[in-house]
Amino acid sequence: MRFSRVRSSVLLAAIALALPLAGCSSVSGAKKGKENNRYVARDVDTLYNAAKDRLDQRRFAEAAALFDEVERQHPYSVWARRAQLMSAFSYYMSHNYPDSIQAAQRFLSIHPGNKDAPYALYLVAVDYYEQIGDVNRDQKISLQALDAMGEVIRRYPDSRYATDARLKTDLINDHLAGKEMEVGRFYQRRHDWLASVIRFRKVIDTYQTTSHVPEALMRLTESYLELGILDEARRSTAVLGANYPGSDWYKHAYELIQKKDPDLKPS
Repeated sequence: MRFSRVRSSVLLAAIALALPLAGCSSVSGAKKGKENNRYVARDVDTLYNAAKDRLDQRRFAEAAALFDEVERQHPYSVWARRAQLMSAFSYYMSHNYPDSIQAAQRFLSIHPGNKDAPYALYLVAVDYYEQIGDVNRDQKISLQALDAMGEVIRRYPDSRYATDARLKTDLINDHLAGKEMEVGRFYQRRHDWLASVIRFRKVIDTYQTTSHVPEALMRLTESYLELGILDEARRSTAVLGANYPGSDWYKHAYELIQKKDPDLKPS
């Protein structure tokens, strides 16, 4: 099962940043079809409005290229800064996440104190988030997303971006816990019980607020019983019963323990 993504309305609201320049008209449709998006010297009004038109038409890759040209051709204009951020957003919308990250990080390096810096940092985090794959793949991107979301929360705790970052952090942690569960179950199938214990303990210790904890406790009971460590198996079952008394995971763990210890009383 693939990781479920939540595309934030907070991020999509950035399209409001791409306002046309006051007092200038957009490029005509015929001319837009013939012109080359890049390396043609044009005034900032024409370039920025052409980029805005592409964005409105959902031609995101073209919009990104034109926003890049605003910065390249007019680096000292008041619109260069806005174009940097809109380039990052356009790359994001075209699913070109590496270029979106690069553009947003460039904005942050040049304008670290700008009022839009929280948004740029959040955009970097969401770029990583959107690249998270299923639990069977390497989780490097998941950890990068987690770190980036944490940076948004740490630096701008009262912002609307931090609110969304907290939600996505919970989802990423649940995903990472799912990866540990997948590996733990793999070790169980191979009867490598000690390795499975290490994985399930990590879920309980590191991802204790996720939905995977009840199963992890039950799997710990299974693994400890296979290792012949009855006291630890009892302890896992007791924790499971205390925190998830009505769950099927507890019922199963309790049945396993009862087979070894008929005198055990339910929590």
